[in-house]
Parts: sequence; structure tokens; C-alpha cells
Amino acid sequence: MAAQTLSLGYSPCPNDTFIFYALVHGKIDTLGIVYKEILEDVETLNQMAQQAKLDITKVSFHAFGLLRDRYCLLGSGGALGKGCGPLVVAREEHSVQDLRGKTIAIPGELTTAFLLLQVFDPELKQKIKIMPFHRIIDAVKNREADAGLIIHESRFTYQREGLECVIDLGAWWEQETGLPLPLGCIIARRELGRELVQKTDALIRKSLEYAFSNSKETETYIKRHAQELDEHVIDQHIRLYVNDYSLDIKDDGLHAVEELFRRAADQGIIPKSPHPLFLTA
Repeated sequence: MAAQTLSLGYSPCPNDTFIFYALVHGKIDTLGIVYKEILEDVETLNQMAQQAKLDITKVSFHAFGLLRDRYCLLGSGGALGKGCGPLVVAREEHSVQDLRGKTIAIPGELTTAFLLLQVFDPELKQKIKIMPFHRIIDAVKNREADAGLIIHESRFTYQREGLECVIDLGAWWEQETGLPLPLGCIIARRELGRELVQKTDALIRKSLEYAFSNSKETETYIKRHAQELDEHVIDQHIRLYVNDYSLDIKDDGLHAVEELFRRAADQGIIPKSPHPLFLTA
């Protein structure tokens, strides 16, 4: 019997390449399923998922909130946690009020970072400038934007570029809710069926367990795709975004997703959905 091939989208960021290394390099038994890797930044993956181009993919929770009719959530492989939220940075200290009506560079309209910014203060979305996440710090430094909404490795490098943190959206979320912050997740097309979706979920968990046990082996693959090659930054990135919630979203992780979706739907940012998060029988 020919192997079944599924498209698998994830980002070149260290947390994703760490998680999926074993799955796409034959380091674990994939039960006759071939996963064809497609590496793109998360905003591109969000757009591809909107067009249903991918069987399984990493997306932002913002995008998943718009895709629940076609895609279901997987319990493993996601990015949730505390102390890991997006930051709004500027060239100098500002209050939130100072930034209303100012140009804010964002890493994409479907990113969870932008969703959080809107939930935090809808007035901050009045003048946005969309650009790849790795360009935002330079855009703020070069006065292309008054402030920048930063994610990924930029969280660890903005201070050395002389920028100030205006808002830590993750800290705000934790103070508001007491819950971990949902950032990114792995989703699968509902039409794949429950058995295949559950197999994939279990395989992603095994791939991550392999990476935890063989982290040194993953380094070449991670560095090949990372925007920031400093080993300390890569290690910080993985430690922050890959954690117990990446193995299993857990009850408080699910509560966090439901609360984020509730707040976003109440503001009309995403629609309310009759579909369950997971694919049920």
C-alpha cells in the first residue's frame, strides 16, 4: 500500500523546527504517513490555511478563530505559556495613550499579536503597517513606524537595538485572566477524519519527545532556518515557546483559548462558532 502524504506547514522559527525535526526526518515511526514539510512564516501559513491549501499546519490562534469551520485543533505542537507574549516597542518611553493614532508596525493582520493588541485597546489599530516580523525593529529604529509589535526572536533582541518596551501584552493577559497566553497552534483539516487527525496529534507529541531527548541533534536543522543565529537567542527562544503546553494543551490552556476567542468575538474581531475546538466522533 502506498504511503499517505500530508502537507505539513510550520515556521522556520526555532520552536517549530525543534518540534517537527524528528517527524520530517524519519527519526520516529510515522505509521505509513509521509509529512511533506512547507516552511513559511506564520502569517503566510495563516493565509494558506484560509485558502485550505494545507492538511496540517501551524497557525496563529487568531487565524484559527476564523477557520474553525474547516480546521480542528490538535492538542500538541502549540505555543502557549506565561512570560512569552508579544511586546509593543518604541524608540523611547511612551504611555499607551501616546500611541493612539500613531503608526504601529505589525507582523500580520492574522497574528495573535495583532488580535491581542486589538483586545487590549481597539484604538491602537487605527494606523498599522504590515511587514515581516524580522523587519519591525529596524522599521522602528529608522522611523518608518512610531512603534512596533514584536514577536519571536525580536523579543530577545530589541533592547540591544536601543528600543523601549511600551506594552507587554502577555503580562497584561496574565494579569487579566490568570491564564497562559495562547499564541500559536497546530490545526488539521476536519475532512481528514478523526483517526488520521488523532494519529498526527500523537506523532507530533512523539516528535517533540524525541527532540527533548536529542536536542543536540536538532541544532543543524534549526540553524539552517533561523533568522537569528546566536546560539543563546535560539536556546532562549526554544525554552520560552516550547514547554509542557506544547506536549499537551491541558485544561487551563483550553480555558485560555476559549477566553481569548470569547473576548475577540465580543469585539467582533472573529465570529462566534458552533464548531468544537477538537474533532469529535
